[in-house]
Amino acid sequence: MYKKLLTPQQALQKLRHFCAYQERSHQDVREKLLQLNCAKKEHDAIIASLIEDDYLNEERFALAFAGGKWRVKRWGRNRIRYELKQRKISDYCVKKALQTIEEEEYLLILSGLTAKKYAEFAAFQYVIRIKKTTDYLIARGFESDLIRVALAECRTETK
Repeated sequence: MYKKLLTPQQALQKLRHFCAYQERSHQDVREKLLQLNCAKKEHDAIIASLIEDDYLNEERFALAFAGGKWRVKRWGRNRIRYELKQRKISDYCVKKALQTIEEEEYLLILSGLTAKKYAEFAAFQYVIRIKKTTDYLIARGFESDLIRVALAECRTETK
């Protein structure tokens, strides 16, 4: 944490570097401003300047975040939506970000994760096996109705 009070120009320069490194949400920038110990009356002006210079874009952040969490961590739509809401992203941007996930690929990944987890829990009783697999997939953010369908397919394949 910075001990001295930064001028708005110094804070703006640091935040430009901060935002250029990777996409950031408005909340991330506000938290960084607090860490930089910048005067609170300057926060809105600095954020407005970052938006004008296209260093900060909420929609671009939402698209990058959703795409990354889907491709890398294989999170479901519910988890991505929740995480974006935690970062105070608008409903419009959340909806647009979730639309970038292709339905066919989504169902294919869900099916693969379901089969993998269901097989991992082979030592458990049938009901416990279903419950553990369902809990895992819900924690990953997949929708419960899609999980039921994927589990039904998985059970018919293993018989």
